[in-house]
Amino acid sequence: MSALYLGVDLGSSGLRLAVLADAGAPGGEPDAPVLALQAPYPGRFEEPEAWRQGLIQLLAAVPEQIRRRVTALAVDGTSGTLLACGPGGRLLPPPLAAALPYHQACPEQAGAIATLLAAEAGAGAAENGAWADHPAASSSGSLARALRLLALAREAGLAQGLLLRHQADWLMGWLLDDWRWGEEGNNVRLGWDLPQGRWPAGVAEGLGAGALPSIRSSGSRLGALAAETAATLGLPADCQVVAGSTDANAAVLAADPQEGDGIAVLGTTLVLKQFVAAPLAGAGLSNHRVGGRWLAGGASNAGAGILRRFFDDAQIAELSRQMTPDRPTGLALRPLSRRGERFPVDDPELEPILEPRPTSDARYLQALLEGLTAIEVAGWRRLRQLGAPELRRVISVGGGARNSQWRALRARALGVPVLNRPKRTAALGMALLARASSRMGADSPLPRP
Repeated sequence: MSALYLGVDLGSSGLRLAVLADAGAPGGEPDAPVLALQAPYPGRFEEPEAWRQGLIQLLAAVPEQIRRRVTALAVDGTSGTLLACGPGGRLLPPPLAAALPYHQACPEQAGAIATLLAAEAGAGAAENGAWADHPAASSSGSLARALRLLALAREAGLAQGLLLRHQADWLMGWLLDDWRWGEEGNNVRLGWDLPQGRWPAGVAEGLGAGALPSIRSSGSRLGALAAETAATLGLPADCQVVAGSTDANAAVLAADPQEGDGIAVLGTTLVLKQFVAAPLAGAGLSNHRVGGRWLAGGASNAGAGILRRFFDDAQIAELSRQMTPDRPTGLALRPLSRRGERFPVDDPELEPILEPRPTSDARYLQALLEGLTAIEVAGWRRLRQLGAPELRRVISVGGGARNSQWRALRARALGVPVLNRPKRTAALGMALLARASSRMGADSPLPRP
């Protein structure tokens, strides 16, 4: 029987998995997984135990005859959700029991960030702002959250042996029973220098080199599942764990973009990505390597998640049918889920604008979607200003890609074709990564630029 490959997505609204067969085998096409499942977290999103138990429960729903054929797996996580844990990944008591989520800004750390990054940039860098375009410079980034976690650990007397791990990296540690590793894309906004392949001296000294993970590239095979973990999950003992990526990068892998395509991830948050010839520099911007190419983009704190504050899925579907995309509401809403924005502007103090609310629910939904569309337009414009190629079309993935009326609003505002591909999920992207890695050498990453 042919091998199978498992992709797991730790999203902000729940867990998803996809199982792929070998290319050419039944179910082996990228858009035809053998199995796709999803479930909410069995607890709060910020609780690491909910990530672990959620994976256990979701895999329990996979038929045994499928689980026993899985030869490799990869996991993605929300970019920036950061946990402080003890040696061996041990969960700590409050105030460090929960992770700091991706949207948590820590503006009080701005001065400390400048000091750490300026140490790398050279003399006078703190004064002239030479560090400000570093992907870890934002007070909404992982470095800011790490500094807050470190301060809390010191106050609580828990700093000894502290490890700083992102969501996907912590779960990867549990899969292997080895918490040494971190995947490069998840750690860019913690300070990892992707072009140089090292931690900046100031970051390593400020956070403690022992707290930081040893970085492996996306697609690297890290080893087989730990025996106890394999038994718990019902997976083969020789199933290989592959270094995954961020949830947005995983969605890009699934979307398979062509030259001139932009990828819009319409999930709880809005993420925009484009392949570029070389890394771009700008506040709130991140650069990653995906499939051997440079990928630049940014993530807004606005997204489809705000819609569920006012409507459930059935209401959104019905109200969307009543919308009139060719007749704008004229309401200039800013549908942030909370104060603070990351991209296209980096402003932790930016306030949401969710009023006035019309009496018509359909009109209000359209106004919210128009606000999200305006943020997307500004995001693509910002990428172009920073050196991204001209946008020829947009491929939409994520839950929002099922909404054809939103697609019409976006196509009208962007002036380029917009394609919706809701089946191209982040979990599918991770399954594709696991499958691609199986064809490489045992410890080889995907090809580099």
